[in-house]
Amino acid sequence: MVGAAIAAAWILAVAAQLTGEATLLHHHTLIEGGAPLWIAVALFLLGWQVMIAAMMLPASLPSIEAFLGASSRARHGHPLAEFLGAYAAAWSIFGLLAFIGDDILHHVVDASPWLAGRPWLIEASVLALAGAYQFSPLKRHGLAACRHPAALVQDGEVEGRGSFDLGLDHGLACLGSSWALMLLVFAEGFANLAWMAALATVMVYEATGRHGTKAAQVVGVGLILAAVTVVSGGGLAR
Repeated sequence: MVGAAIAAAWILAVAAQLTGEATLLHHHTLIEGGAPLWIAVALFLLGWQVMIAAMMLPASLPSIEAFLGASSRARHGHPLAEFLGAYAAAWSIFGLLAFIGDDILHHVVDASPWLAGRPWLIEASVLALAGAYQFSPLKRHGLAACRHPAALVQDGEVEGRGSFDLGLDHGLACLGSSWALMLLVFAEGFANLAWMAALATVMVYEATGRHGTKAAQVVGVGLILAAVTVVSGGGLAR
């Protein structure tokens, strides 16, 4: 079921880009397109679910498997649905906050000719933030939780509300580990599949690879260097 959701999400992402529909769900298009805010938010969250399934679920597979192993004892409810629902809710709230923040940023840029003439400054800032966060204690704590999925269900009650709580705990751990990287994905949307695939690979290896913790630091250095490149005028290939 989870594997099928991941595959379907990537198929939708590829199809959206090949048909040219990807730009319609980009946050910039939704904010500047003149649609009512509630419609823009609804469309964004629809596309955001696809990005969560495509990029975050692969890194969460070990935790989901650990949960499924423990939830096999549950006799009531729908444990996996509750777990994934809470997980998606955590990421959806983050996506909503990012969208609202971007809407505010658009208004700030529109009111500031100086900032409007330097779009590279925003790009470099996001890259530098993501790079610096790779070295933060919150990153290490969230990544440690993702890399030791057995701890997720060691003391949890896997039935009823317990499944929702465990899904929320895991979603918050993933947020703590990867929100800054997903902010980079938010900036690009469906418009850059190569960027999506690269960052998804990074997050999967961080969570499951033998040297995931060290890889996080290497990625942090790379992102900071990319920010310096943007500031120096070199830009990034798109």
